[in-house]
Amino acid sequence: MIRILLADDQRLVRAGIRGILDDEDDLHVVAEAADGRAAVAACRELRPTWC
Repeated sequence: MIRILLADDQRLVRAGIRGILDDEDDLHVVAEAADGRAAVAACRELRPTWC
């Protein structure tokens, strides 16, 4: 399973990408971030596969 953190300042963009990724069995979105600071903090805490 690939654990993904989505980071984009547009909520609608994150929702669209998450919708696409949620359809894939081997991908799991573990968190979303609206800015760089939140993304770095989430990466440190959640350790997604791709950050």
